[in-house]
Amino acid sequence: MALTGRQFTLAAGDHEATVVEVGAGLRRYAHRGVDVTLTYGDDELPPKGCGAVLVPWPNRLRGGRYTFDGGGYQLALTEPAAGNAIHGLGRWARWVPVRHEACAVTLALDIVPQTGWPFELRVEVTYRLDAEQGLQVTAVAHNTGAVRAPFGAGFHPYLSTRGHEFGEVTVKVPARERIVVDESKVPVGRQPVAGTPYDLRRGRRLRDLRMDDGFAGLSSAGGRGAVEVRTRSGGARAWFDDAFGFVQVFTPDPVAGGPAGVAVEPMTCPADAFNSGTGLIILQPGGSWTGTWGITPLVAHRRPRAVT
Repeated sequence: MALTGRQFTLAAGDHEATVVEVGAGLRRYAHRGVDVTLTYGDDELPPKGCGAVLVPWPNRLRGGRYTFDGGGYQLALTEPAAGNAIHGLGRWARWVPVRHEACAVTLALDIVPQTGWPFELRVEVTYRLDAEQGLQVTAVAHNTGAVRAPFGAGFHPYLSTRGHEFGEVTVKVPARERIVVDESKVPVGRQPVAGTPYDLRRGRRLRDLRMDDGFAGLSSAGGRGAVEVRTRSGGARAWFDDAFGFVQVFTPDPVAGGPAGVAVEPMTCPADAFNSGTGLIILQPGGSWTGTWGITPLVAHRRPRAVT
């Protein structure tokens, strides 16, 4: 068996995807046989959060500590070098398949009370392929406990650069503000992107710009925001509904020694939201939250033939 457990394959038209049992992550998404997102092998764990579901919080909590409704809590430091708790409690759990059909799968996880987390949530994530629109992902969180609970969600797909180096890649981010962080990568303020290298609102070739940055003040159209990653060989658009008010963009060294990819992470809140309260969702007993995002492949722009 693969290190990520059962593999759930999906197909619709020219689209294919693989979703994994461990972490309910997106292992692969391809269109016409070409990878739209980065993938990894059966004998590997997801490198650098590749395809991960980030619940009940995305990104980092400073020192793994927070207070809520008068109680103080300490979570395990899952980013020990920086002293943070990172990316929630669902990444290394076996999620339970609820439904699996040719073009869709739903996986569920009960996040039970544990050290640093005295709450009860059930999270369901549905991946669905559409022959015309591509990949759609819907997440639902239910508070199944007797007390209210803090909550945040995020997702961590890497959009493929189609074999191109970062310097050849154009990224478009519809954000007015960049989140400024300290040495622990925890927010300490915001900066307008206007007049800085991080103004990607009209699309900008990365050249020597490398990022692990959160963005806020997102613009949307028709209730959706979108980040685009383009190359001369094609690209992808990661879109998200208004449930996601923040996005993280990460340009690491090639994942698992393979091709380069740009992580585009829709988030309901930025890092350390359990402490700052920024974007924090409070789920009442019996209450729920839902959010939807997806990926649409972008074809290469062909140059017009010269007229002779």
